[in-house]
Amino acid sequence: MKKVFLMAISLILVVAVLVGCGQSATNKPSESTAPSTSSEPAKSEEPKPSEKPLANSYWGDAPASEADSAPVPIDNLPTEGIGIQISTNVKANEKYKIAIIVKNTTNPFLLKSIAGTEKAAKDMGFECISLAPARQDSLEDQVKIIEDAIQQGVDGIILHPIDSNGIMPAIRKAEEANIPVACIGTPAAKQTFLRTGVDYKATGLLITHHVAEQIGKKGKIIILEGPPAAQNAQERLAGIKEALQSYPEIEVVASQTTNFKRTEGMQVTENLLQKYKDIDAIIACNDESALGAIQALKAAGLAGKVVIGSFDGNEDGSSAIKNGDMHVTYNTDPFGSTYLAAAYIVQYLNEGTMPPKYFVPFPSELQNPLITGANIDQYMSDIAWWR
Repeated sequence: MKKVFLMAISLILVVAVLVGCGQSATNKPSESTAPSTSSEPAKSEEPKPSEKPLANSYWGDAPASEADSAPVPIDNLPTEGIGIQISTNVKANEKYKIAIIVKNTTNPFLLKSIAGTEKAAKDMGFECISLAPARQDSLEDQVKIIEDAIQQGVDGIILHPIDSNGIMPAIRKAEEANIPVACIGTPAAKQTFLRTGVDYKATGLLITHHVAEQIGKKGKIIILEGPPAAQNAQERLAGIKEALQSYPEIEVVASQTTNFKRTEGMQVTENLLQKYKDIDAIIACNDESALGAIQALKAAGLAGKVVIGSFDGNEDGSSAIKNGDMHVTYNTDPFGSTYLAAAYIVQYLNEGTMPPKYFVPFPSELQNPLITGANIDQYMSDIAWWR
């Protein structure tokens, strides 16, 4: 397992390799092609745990949305703590190569997912390989990256899928090569080795109830949705809509996608404010969208007059809470989530140990995940995943 992983596979797929991650991967040896050096009959050797098929795994045809999302008790996790405080006693038995493959290198959430894998690699003793499409959010490029990583013999993959359905062919190829795939945030359409990150529906419920209380359980709101093809965005929107059923005096005047992007959050909000000038709240499905909406509100002279609820707790979102531009966000902790995924992959590669279930939500059950003006100082000084 010493061959160099050729990162520059093509000019079209130039991948982002960030500081702190290894740049090499290996081809797994094929026993069937190795030359024989003895005339004695070959002995039947027990395969290593990582070479055995995942007979009792969660891979199959079950839709990811049907997974049981009940929390795993904290004492049963292979990690301790959250955010940058996370740690583990798990150690890699070999110099495994684990790839973290994200959607783009512009979203702070995704950059800290890479950072979480980097810390996991340092703590556990494996090699981290970070990859991203040169064409931001390109499903075609992400599929090719996964296929190339498989060919080069990575031992595990931590993945932020761009499209829940579109990524399935590449994931199935990883399964065929017995490479465990852990999805963070956006799940694949079908169950994989593991899904972790927050329970997106639960986040939608919590933030919406909080916003509803802030506007007196009545008024007009705008929803800025996530990418329509991403299952986590669908789950969060479902949580928002379910919570709103409890408030018959709240009217959703518009609900449009902003694709988790700040620029689109600003553009969509600017357009909607031309028609709806008397809104009471905006629920944006991530901080980047919310920050764009805040820019639009300031330009329209409505800063401070509209309650903003969001998700992620990123650095700029935290600053918006601190200065009163945003009212509530949710700590989604991508740093801790990817670290936890790496720990489960290493456990499997070491001894074939499977996660306790397909979906292990993290970190919402480990602390109060809502971030408001009341606890923003503690969050920024002690907890924030972006520190």
